[in-house]
Amino acid sequence: MNDQPIEVAIAILYTTDQFLLQLRDNIPGIVYPGCWGLFGGHLEAGEVPEAAVKRELIEEINYSPPSVAQFRSYVNADVIRHVYHAPLTVKLNQLVLGEGLDMGLLTLEEIRQGKGYSEKADQVRPLGSIHQQILLDFIDSTIHNSTI
Repeated sequence: MNDQPIEVAIAILYTTDQFLLQLRDNIPGIVYPGCWGLFGGHLEAGEVPEAAVKRELIEEINYSPPSVAQFRSYVNADVIRHVYHAPLTVKLNQLVLGEGLDMGLLTLEEIRQGKGYSEKADQVRPLGSIHQQILLDFIDSTIHNSTI
């Protein structure tokens, strides 16, 4: 049995005052079903995190950011999350959702509240707790370091 944590690469995509999130499929057994989360996914064998996040963004929303920068990694016994950030340089209607129920631009206030409205679901849905924490950490670091 493999006791090694899985590795994922995820992206914080942002505009001037909003963050792009994916409403995850409502499938039992996946992490944070029916919740808002960051785009990204598992690293393939031999893949480095930066390549994985770029590949996942193309697969999930057909978006290739002009550049990605590493934010930080979040490590626990089960998973290592490599977090990158990049500006969203296209309009939402130029993206093609390839995975998940919906995508949307959430405001800082929605992130702080831990929930956002989905037009497709016609419901307010919660943010996955780790995704909310990552976004709040990123927002806090940008206020202090002017990252974005």
